[in-house]
Amino acid sequence: MPKNLTTNLFRDISQLIDSTKHHIAHYANTSLVILNWQIGQRINQDILKESRAEYGVQVVSQLAKQLKEQYGSGFDRPNLSRMIRFARLFPDQQICVTLSHKLSWSHFIKLISVEETLKRDFYTEMCRLENWNVRVLRKKIDGMLYERTALAKQPEPVIKA
Repeated sequence: MPKNLTTNLFRDISQLIDSTKHHIAHYANTSLVILNWQIGQRINQDILKESRAEYGVQVVSQLAKQLKEQYGSGFDRPNLSRMIRFARLFPDQQICVTLSHKLSWSHFIKLISVEETLKRDFYTEMCRLENWNVRVLRKKIDGMLYERTALAKQPEPVIKA
């Protein structure tokens, strides 16, 4: 077989493999984000009833213990707390589905640590529009991009618009 033919064949097959790997990773990330939202939403609705603190803490701790035993550390108490916060801060599942095509679970973990709603919305939208990876998002938050923009100095209705 001529060398040029094998080189082209190798390149083409490599591109197929790489493309498929990328699609699988993208699908897995989207599924993980939606799963985590559903878990947080279910706990909020069924257990926490949006507020029952003491009872909820005990139930979530017990649930985390059982889930961690069955599925590993991705379902420990801190991670369940992130899922609960995620579902509270992003209450619309359709928005989460849409965002999950651009943002990973790691993006959402960083975004839910942002306390101010407008600030969090700003960084979420910038990630979506600019295709920031998590490293860039962290750098922008740590560098106080929101606070340094003219947008942050506007009245709240202008920012929301």
